[in-house]
Amino acid sequence: MAHYEPPKQSKASQLIDVVVLVVLTVGALFVPLWMGMAGAAKTVAEAVASPTWEALGQTPAQAAKYEALGYTPESAHDLILARFDYSFSVGALVAMVVVILLYYFLILRFSDVEYREVIAEKFGQK
Repeated sequence: MAHYEPPKQSKASQLIDVVVLVVLTVGALFVPLWMGMAGAAKTVAEAVASPTWEALGQTPAQAAKYEALGYTPESAHDLILARFDYSFSVGALVAMVVVILLYYFLILRFSDVEYREVIAEKFGQK
């Protein structure tokens, strides 16, 4: 049985592969941020008129840690009362499911084609 030699890939093709993977990775990480779909809390719970550590629900130990970081009750107000928005749209959920399924079937198809090419190259056509 002959030793299998995989096809060679040129340096330019390898460079294009790396660039595409970096762009896709950066896109996957930052596009949701740019679209406002991820990131820091979006809403602030009921504002406190004259914030104190007690009014913000902080213990003396917590207040001491905030003060050690340079915060006052006024500057820490939004930080402490910030709440994440857990709402979502059904359309976005459906779009995400469709994209994941399309990706799955695309990878499945490419894997099948590549598998058959390797088998044909290794053992020949029947």
